[in-house]
Amino acid sequence: MWARAATVTAALLLVTSGTTATALAEGAAAPRPMPALVGKGLVQVFSKLDARTKLDVRDIGGGHRTVLWPFNWKVCTQTPAAGAARAEHTRVGVGVVKKGERCPER
Repeated sequence: MWARAATVTAALLLVTSGTTATALAEGAAAPRPMPALVGKGLVQVFSKLDARTKLDVRDIGGGHRTVLWPFNWKVCTQTPAAGAARAEHTRVGVGVVKKGERCPER
């Protein structure tokens, strides 16, 4: 009789721990919120995003310049918006201008 009770208890423990493991695995895959990037330097963007995030950088100052030195640029626009859910492989786009320039009106 004791052996049967131990088996049922062990099975209950396995089911409970399996459910907990599933919940933890699902929680780990939950999307993270997109950080606020507008107004930050382009170098800060690299430090706020995961290294595997694909980042599209575009000069929106009107000159269609190539961004070669990130320290000289600031972010004016971002997609997805700050606070939006961001999956692991989300492509992030930022519109930048050189530091000292004003962001264009939308």
